[in-house]
Amino acid sequence: MDKIYYSISEVADMFKINQSNLRFWEKEFSKLKPKRNEKGTRFYSKEDIETIKQIIFLVNEQKLTLKGAKNKINQKLDVVAKQQSIVERLKKIRQELKGISNELSK
Repeated sequence: MDKIYYSISEVADMFKINQSNLRFWEKEFSKLKPKRNEKGTRFYSKEDIETIKQIIFLVNEQKLTLKGAKNKINQKLDVVAKQQSIVERLKKIRQELKGISNELSK
């Protein structure tokens, strides 16, 4: 069963990034707004996690700067999501094809 909210450490581990990156991205991306309790502890929703996935996709896969990623997310969120989905599916297909190739070469 999926959780409703994730802690900053869980999200950082999920994406193998520093917690400081997440805190910085909160300031840079208006769409990234984790909930906070009275102590100030951050709790990320599934929507926040999708936004983080898109930021990472734009910066790492599309090689955009944070400013470029911010502009793209603010302008065309649905286009970014579609591109991200396509790239993820293609990576899975590549992995499957490599597995098939390895089996055939045995």
